[in-house]
Amino acid sequence: MHSARFVSAFAIAACMSVGAASAATIANPVAAFSGLDKITGRITNFDVYMDETVQFGALQITPRVCYSHTGDDSSDGPSVFIEVDQVSLQRTVRRIFAGWMFADSPALNAVDHAVYDVWLVECKTTTDVPPPAG
Repeated sequence: MHSARFVSAFAIAACMSVGAASAATIANPVAAFSGLDKITGRITNFDVYMDETVQFGALQITPRVCYSHTGDDSSDGPSVFIEVDQVSLQRTVRRIFAGWMFADSPALNAVDHAVYDVWLVECKTTTDVPPPAG
């Protein structure tokens, strides 16, 4: 009885270590987004550093962490945790989204806005965009 529990515990631990060895999660300093202005039909691509806020139309976008994965498990695509605020014509700011976005499933957690769509393209280690001052 005890040996069966030991074997089961050992098998679970072995499977977990194999899974951990086959894929690594990398926190990247830059998130690459695409944004659609639904009025003009124009798509804009932009890179944003972690904890930097950028303006896209009436939206302020702040990524907090951007993960990519290496190894054999290609099913885990890039993901980003972002906060999106809407700025009104009166300059009031209202949070309209805070959560995870997935590059492989852009519609899963989409920013719900009447004029703008924003989605994650990839997580990056470098960009041509100069880093924020400070």
